[in-house]
Amino acid sequence: MHFHLITLFPESFDSYLGASIIGRAIEDRKIRVSFYNPRDFSKDKWHRVDQRPYSGGPGMVLEAESILKAVQKAVGKKNPKKTLIIFFSPGGTQFNTGQAQLFSKKYSDIVFICGRYEGVDARVVQILKAKEVSVGPYVLTGGELPAMIVMDSVSRQIPGILGKSESLEENRVSSHKVYTRPEVLTWKGKKYKVPKVLLSGNHAEIDRWKEKH
Repeated sequence: MHFHLITLFPESFDSYLGASIIGRAIEDRKIRVSFYNPRDFSKDKWHRVDQRPYSGGPGMVLEAESILKAVQKAVGKKNPKKTLIIFFSPGGTQFNTGQAQLFSKKYSDIVFICGRYEGVDARVVQILKAKEVSVGPYVLTGGELPAMIVMDSVSRQIPGILGKSESLEENRVSSHKVYTRPEVLTWKGKKYKVPKVLLSGNHAEIDRWKEKH
């Protein structure tokens, strides 16, 4: 899987991509990550890529041409049927694990358009027929954090990245409530115990508890 990031702030990815599972996946060449800064494709001598919005209002809008040229560079001559272009938008389809599984199996290249300021000229989505995706019912400063979320979720679906297929919570009975030693935790004079069922060794009962929680 090759991830392509269209972003004004590629440095914002440094700490995340260099750490833990994603960092190892890149090092092991299970995934690739490339960056394309729209400023590098600007005609402006100052490499400016934002313009005032038509109809007025506060803030600036990222111009279409620089974004389109950056995406064109990322896509190159890749198979269009194996390439997905994602535009992050509060009005997009809610991203979920099902989409992550689909993306990991269907595509070899995913291009993320990370907007900033008041957004990106709407003609970019129209021209590229980009898939509009939302990572939640809220507005963020830019598309970099959503791109990290989708990259993480898609990457963990790729065989070998998590080490064992059993590591995928969605492929087994699991709960968001997990415990480890000690069996009884004492904190500020109060005792907190691990649920008895998890200590029972009765796997059927444990699975029922996990499904309930």
